[in-house]
Parts: sequence; C-alpha cells; structure tokens
Amino acid sequence: MNTGEINIGNYSQQGYSVLAREILTTSSSITAIRRIDLASFRNYSSLRIDVGSSPVILTGANGAGKTNLLEALSFLAPGRGLRRARLDEIAKRDNECEDSDWAIAVRLEKPTGEITIGSGINSQSQFSRTKKRIVQIDGKQASTQAELAKHFSIIWLTPEMDRIFLDGSSGRRRFLDRMAFGFSPEHAQRISTYEQAMRARQRLLRDNNYDPDWLSVLETTLAAEGVAISALRIEVIKRLNAVLNSSDFQTGKSYFPIVDLELVGEVDRWLYEGPALAAEDRLKSVLFEAREEDRFSGRTNHGIHRSDLKVININKEMPAALCSSGEQKLLLIAIILAHSYLLTLDYGLAPILLLDEITAHLDDKAREGLAFRILDLGLQAWLTGSDENQFTNFNGSAQFFKIEDGNISLANGR
Repeated sequence: MNTGEINIGNYSQQGYSVLAREILTTSSSITAIRRIDLASFRNYSSLRIDVGSSPVILTGANGAGKTNLLEALSFLAPGRGLRRARLDEIAKRDNECEDSDWAIAVRLEKPTGEITIGSGINSQSQFSRTKKRIVQIDGKQASTQAELAKHFSIIWLTPEMDRIFLDGSSGRRRFLDRMAFGFSPEHAQRISTYEQAMRARQRLLRDNNYDPDWLSVLETTLAAEGVAISALRIEVIKRLNAVLNSSDFQTGKSYFPIVDLELVGEVDRWLYEGPALAAEDRLKSVLFEAREEDRFSGRTNHGIHRSDLKVININKEMPAALCSSGEQKLLLIAIILAHSYLLTLDYGLAPILLLDEITAHLDDKAREGLAFRILDLGLQAWLTGSDENQFTNFNGSAQFFKIEDGNISLANGR
C-alpha cells in the first residue's frame, strides 16, 4: 500500500472497468487475518482462532460475543474501535479481577508476506489519567496508532450506523475518514494533529490571556492540516463516485442503488473553487477573525470538522436521509464495496470488512448481491448474524463459526 502522498489518477468510468478486469483477475490481492489471540476482552477471557482467507460467518444468540470479536478486530485500525468505547471499559470483569488490561494480536497475511499486529493496554502504561493504547507491529512498538494504516485497511458497518444519515455529521465524517486511511495512512495522523491543535487553541482562547504568536502557530497548523484533510476527502469521493457509476461496478443485476457523494463545507467549497494554498490562507484568516466568536461560543466555528458527507440515492433522486432504512443500508453497502473495489484496483491490497448484523433490513436480492460482490472481489469479510440461513449465498465459499458465551466452534462441522 502507498505510504506516501496519495496519487489520484484521472480514470474515466470505462477506464475503471478495463483496469478492474486486468487487476482483479490477475493480481494476488489477498489480505486476510489468519490467527486471532484475545486476552481479557469483553466476554472473552482468552481466545485463539485460526481461519482461512475466505469470508468468516459468525452466528449465535444476542450477547454471545459476536460483536465483541468484531470490536476487537476494529482496534487494528487507528481510533477508538467500532463502539468508540473508553479503553478502560473493554476488559473482561469478574469477581476475582477488576483489572482493565486487555489485548488483541493477529497474524495478518498480505501479498508481500505475513506480519503480526497487536494492540491493547496494560497497567504499566499511563497517559495522564487515562490508559494509553499500545500498538505493536512485528514485535516492535509503533510510535502512533496511525502506523496501523500503513499495513492494511479495515472498515466496518454496525447496526448503530444504520442512523448515520439521520444523526449528526460527525459519524459521516468518521466513516469517510476511515475509507481515506486506505489511500493515505498519513490521513490518520493529520486528523490527530488537527484535533490536538483545535483543542489547544480553544484552551488558549478560554483563558483569555494568551500568547498571540502561539495562537498564530496553532491556526497555521489548523489551516495546513485542515486543507490537506479536505483535499484527500474530496479526491476519495471523486474516485468513489467514478466507481459507483462505472459500467463494471453496475454490471449484471442491479443489486444496489447508484450513489452520488459530495463533501459539503466551507473549506471544501474553497478547494472546489481554487488552489489549496489560497484555501490555507483563507482558513487562517477566518480563524484569526473568529477568535472572539470562538472564545464566547466555546468551540471552533470554522474548519474541516464542520464538513458533512452528502449522500444521494440517484435511482430515486432522493437524499439518503429520506430513504427507507433498508435503502439506507443498501447505500452504505454500495459505498464500502466501491471503496474495497478501489483499494484492490489501485494497490492490489483488498481491505478487510467487519459487517455486524449486516443482513438486517436486506431482502433476498440484496443478500445475494452482498455475497456476490464480496466473493467477486476476493475480500475477507467478517459477518455476524443470529442464523446461518441468513448467509446461504456464501455456502461453500465461507467459514461458518458458532459463538456461545464467549466460546467459538465450527458450525455444524463445517
């Protein structure tokens, strides 16, 4: 995967189709988790599971631990995991132990070979009053979580995200940013730097006795990092739109609606209208002029943290927020499959998908389409559900496991 600046090509929709047939059928793009070790994670005291590179189906009753296993895997990406839980809330608790330590380690198969990745917290690691998450790659401690994005991409859909088009814009930005990590690992570090600078600026403004030179440094950082973040978001959206409307992606049955994406925000508009350097200067000027406004409101009122991802169902010419719950899920699935298609096409490195209770609100045709696309792209997707019958389209092409009270076994001898 590219670990430098993103290189956005100018592919036409037809160009994507031609390139896809060459790359998807000839390139070894398998990226797969082959072993998982858990220690004191949610309802798992300990767990080791070895799996193949094909899709993994996890079934079981509510509360058995299906989502917990996906959450553990989500900590292989920068950020707070799919539940966005506090780190000290994750460890398994019982009457004998109130420790908040936990860990996950995986053996990851890539086209270039195997690596081991681990993450977790331990009682010896303190950062201020909170526990600090440690990341290790091939036994060496990484300097930041952003290092994870250099090795593979992982993205998820959960039932909580069913409201992503109805709730506030922050969830939509996180969804877009997780996809952007796959194209530029530096994106994760840029977001972290931007958020730290924004918090530091607000603290200075709140104190109302600040060093103007230091405040200018922070605003310069916000402008530079913010414009870079917005630029990558816009380019990723352009590529996603090209795939979502490409003849290759839409070939055959119309399993999913045609989707159009747009990034809407003050800084984003400046980038649509002019060069990045001009947008940087403009944002820095706006932040300077808004110091008093931001001090009184207690928040930063301008910047890329105010942007929103606009999603349109082209088939119905309707905003996603007005679509039915089933249609909204289809829109989300179409977007992540287009993202998977792009990463496989551009880097020959397919992402790993975590799809929790994914078949909810899907009819038989949509379930067929989901299986077809996952298998066609050669993805290792981890899917959960209460019943094996929800995944009959994967029969013979996936690994089925049953989870009961934190114990996992092959389902029906599969």
